[in-house]
Amino acid sequence: MNFRGMLATLAVALSLMPFGAPAAAQDDPDFLTIAVGKFDVFRNREEDAEIRVDYRFGKKFLIFKPFITGAYVTNESSFIGAGVLVDIYLGRRWVLTPQFSPTYWQGATDNLDLGHALEFRSRLELAYRFGDRSRIGLSIDHSSNAGLGDGNPGVESAMINYSMSMDTLLGFFK
Repeated sequence: MNFRGMLATLAVALSLMPFGAPAAAQDDPDFLTIAVGKFDVFRNREEDAEIRVDYRFGKKFLIFKPFITGAYVTNESSFIGAGVLVDIYLGRRWVLTPQFSPTYWQGATDNLDLGHALEFRSRLELAYRFGDRSRIGLSIDHSSNAGLGDGNPGVESAMINYSMSMDTLLGFFK
């Protein structure tokens, strides 16, 4: 099983487990998440940084929350996409968040061609939840074109994430 398959299996298994703190989950607002980290972290074909911004909606559809995402990589690549996530509360303060999103990539380098403009990004994040509901965490991402292109090298990113509630962010402008 490849890395993407392992992440998907873990995400499904964890989303079905009855972790505690449902009261903590019920009051989550929309979040703006800023992430920075290392692009192509495992194979190191690229010596680049990635900067990502997500808008995570607080409203659930069954167990899923939608989000939109966009990133810039210092190798002149970028992507936009949208997907779903599941917040799994491990007590009151810790949140495990598997995510999945189709993304549209633009740009390629001599060292890494992802093989197709459409890539599928899986992410697993573990974050600490502060009293004001903001979060700081670590995530690992995997992007792959699922065999749509001639090649399918895939790429991983390791990121540090900070999520601020939109209520708090908009409060700064009052």
